[in-house]
Amino acid sequence: MAIRTGLPALAEGQHGAFLRDQARRSGVPDRVLRGWISSGLLDPFGARTLRSALTEFTPQDLAAAHLLDIRPPAWLSHLTAGGMHGFDEFPAVETPFHILIPRGHYVTRSDLRVHTTQDMPLADRVFIDSMPVTNPVRTLIDCSPILDSRRLTAALDGALRDRLLTEDRLMHRIAELRGSGRYGIPRLLAVIEGSEPSRGGHSWLERKYLEITAAAGFPRPEVQRHFGRVDGRLIRVDCYYPDFRLVVELLGYRWHRSKAQMNRDMERVNKLITKGERVLQFTYDHLTLAPAVVLQSVAAAIDPGLCQEPQLIVPGQSPTAFT
Repeated sequence: MAIRTGLPALAEGQHGAFLRDQARRSGVPDRVLRGWISSGLLDPFGARTLRSALTEFTPQDLAAAHLLDIRPPAWLSHLTAGGMHGFDEFPAVETPFHILIPRGHYVTRSDLRVHTTQDMPLADRVFIDSMPVTNPVRTLIDCSPILDSRRLTAALDGALRDRLLTEDRLMHRIAELRGSGRYGIPRLLAVIEGSEPSRGGHSWLERKYLEITAAAGFPRPEVQRHFGRVDGRLIRVDCYYPDFRLVVELLGYRWHRSKAQMNRDMERVNKLITKGERVLQFTYDHLTLAPAVVLQSVAAAIDPGLCQEPQLIVPGQSPTAFT
C-alpha cells in the first residue's frame, strides 16, 4: 500500500504524469499498469508516459508531460518560456509548445515547435513549477529572431521592471552567443541600445561606459555633445572630455555598416580630428568582455599616470582580455 501511495505523490510533482520506468522502480508491476489502463484509470501519453484519466489537465500539465516523455532532455523555450516568465505581451502557455533540445537529436510532434542548440549551460536554465525552462536572458535572446522590435521592447522593459534580468547580464550573454548564427541579435541590441522609439534616455552602451568610468574615478564626460555639421549632417558624439579634447564613441552591434555609412562615419571622425579633437572608439564587445581595455585606453588619453592605478583593473578581466 505504501508503494502505491508513493506513485501518486511522484505524479503530483510531475503535473500528473509519470514514466512507466518510474512506476516499475516504485514497485508497480506491468500487469497492474495494464489493468489501470484497461479500466480507464490511466491514459498512455507518448511512448513512455502515463497520466490519470480522471484529471482535467492544464496546458502547463500537457507541456510537462511532453518534457517527461521525450528524450533527450528538453527545456521550454522561446514564446512558451516567455509565457512562463510572464513577459509583457506574450501569450499564455498554449500549444504549440516551443522546446529546446541538444543539437543532433530529433523530435517531432504536432503540438511541439522544436529548436536545437549546441550551447545550453546551467546558467541558462531555471525551473518553474518543476518544469525546465530557459532563463529570462536566454529566452529574450532566443525570441529575438521571431519578434518585432515593439514586442521585444515590451518584453525587455517588462522583464527589467519585474527584475527578471539586468541589462548587464543580457549584454554579457549576447556577447558570448553573438558568433553562433543568431540572426535576431541585431534587432535585440538595437532595442537594448535605445534606438527603439518606445525606449527613452541614453543607450545602454552610454550608461555602461559612464558606470565603469565613474567607478574608476574618471571625470564625468559631457554626453551627446554637438560639434557642428559635415555636409549638412549634424555631428553628435557619445561622450566628450572638453578639458582633454577627447571624444569617446561607443559602437553597438550596428557599427557593422554599409559602405555608404562607413564613408560618412569616416568623414565625421576626420572632421573631429581636423578640429583638433582626439577620438577613441569602443565596441560593445569592449564594454562587456574587456572593460579594463576601455579604462586603460581612456586613462592613457586623459592622464597616463592613471594607467597604473589599481582601480583600473576590473574584477575577472585582464587588460588584454579583448586582444
